[in-house]
Amino acid sequence: MYPLNHILVATDLSTPARHAAERAALLSKGLEAKLDLLYVANSAPFERLKQIVAPDEDLLQRTVEAGKKHTHALAHDLFEQYGVASAAHVMAGGVVTEITREVQDRRIDVLVCGAKGQSRVRHLLLGSTVQRMLNRMLCPTLVVKQPPRGEYRRVLVPVDFSAASLRTIELAKSVAGPAEIVLLHVFEAPFESSMRLANVDADTLKHYRDVIKKDAIEQLAALADTCEIPEARQLVVQGDPAWKIVEQEQELDCDLIVIGKQGESALEELLVGSITKYVLNESRCDVLVSL
Repeated sequence: MYPLNHILVATDLSTPARHAAERAALLSKGLEAKLDLLYVANSAPFERLKQIVAPDEDLLQRTVEAGKKHTHALAHDLFEQYGVASAAHVMAGGVVTEITREVQDRRIDVLVCGAKGQSRVRHLLLGSTVQRMLNRMLCPTLVVKQPPRGEYRRVLVPVDFSAASLRTIELAKSVAGPAEIVLLHVFEAPFESSMRLANVDADTLKHYRDVIKKDAIEQLAALADTCEIPEARQLVVQGDPAWKIVEQEQELDCDLIVIGKQGESALEELLVGSITKYVLNESRCDVLVSL
């Protein structure tokens, strides 16, 4: 199983961030993991703001003090609601830089954050801070999109049979608890478009797709056995992986997707892959991105 002993919630004290803290408390309780809350007052805008609005006041320090008050109040609420104690940490600095430092220094096993922050500029997409954190992630990151209504019920795990798929499944097993795990492989038939251009008949094309699907079904069953979850539901579908993952999430009414970061090239290893980014933006449920 993937060790999840220490959880960090990065909060900006918005409503989505509160939902993330509540989900983290549920996970902490179920996993018996340590829980920390972190609020970072972004220092970058304050010098300019201070010159314009209140030259004689330390606005950043006032924000830090207010952050301490609200973060400790959040910790108190989590204890009252879930019986989970959490440490509250408040500081000023670069948001992503400080979160990254805390993850590293405290040896965090999973970072939890809300999908959207206080800014409304990108209301249809992930918050920009979340995207930057994902690109610099040092541990699995759970992006919470919905208010928690109890433990997860059904967890969708897309796999591509790479070495990363094993880590993703182990992470899903650790987080899922009693939830149903659904393994999903989406395949595309290589060279099918070229075969169509060459006027290959429909029966030959169907046989070609069937052979690829049969091989994928066998590989998925073997992967489930290797990960000791042969009872997990196993789905193999054809199509665009990004679209099909979101389609299956909604058809199956999943409340969590566990997906790999999916970097392949040297550059992509530093960034979130296009499939994962699409799933993060378009899915309705929470998304846990593994390393």
